[in-house]
Amino acid sequence: MAGGDGVYRALLRAANAFLQQRRYRAALAVIKGFRNGAVYGAKIRAPHALVMTFLFKSGSLREKLRAIAQATYAHSRNLAYFVFTYKGLMAAQSRLQGKKIPFHAFLAACIGGWLVFGENNPINSQIIMYLLSRILFGLSRLAVEKGYIPQPKQDPFPIVAALVWGTVLWLFEYHRETLQPSLQSSMTYLYEDSEVWHDLSDFLLYNKRTDSK
Repeated sequence: MAGGDGVYRALLRAANAFLQQRRYRAALAVIKGFRNGAVYGAKIRAPHALVMTFLFKSGSLREKLRAIAQATYAHSRNLAYFVFTYKGLMAAQSRLQGKKIPFHAFLAACIGGWLVFGENNPINSQIIMYLLSRILFGLSRLAVEKGYIPQPKQDPFPIVAALVWGTVLWLFEYHRETLQPSLQSSMTYLYEDSEVWHDLSDFLLYNKRTDSK
């Protein structure tokens, strides 16, 4: 027993010593990035899939749990692959040119995005739309910071909020098919299902009646 414990401690010391070697740092960062991508993707997708599945999807409990597991796995896998690809390409470019330049990040991410997120499916679509909204805000702030557009005298956020909500509800009411299915489901629940009821049960307790009354 004591001998086994000694071997374990020796292996642990050797592994920790290996992790501290600078020559392997870039490769190890790629592996750690893969790990972090998988964990983060699972943490983000699992609760979202849980809520959306039980709120809006029909089917048995087994089918719902399978759908949650599949969505979580897909998100976790894609994010892990992307981080692995991005960090690997970043390390390769830096090694080839002897330094890191801003274009490296753009090129590595473009290749990773094409390879990992290029398929048009619900998971990738949600991720791309999430990033797109952040990019628009980021580019707007960068344009002000660089002086390409003047600093607003008043906070423009109220106008942005008004235009975003005005546009999305107009699309929902008159061009619903252009919106993502999960957004259509959310808006149907909020703005259409709230106009239908039969008695107190589906007015306050439930969204829709499940009996045959």
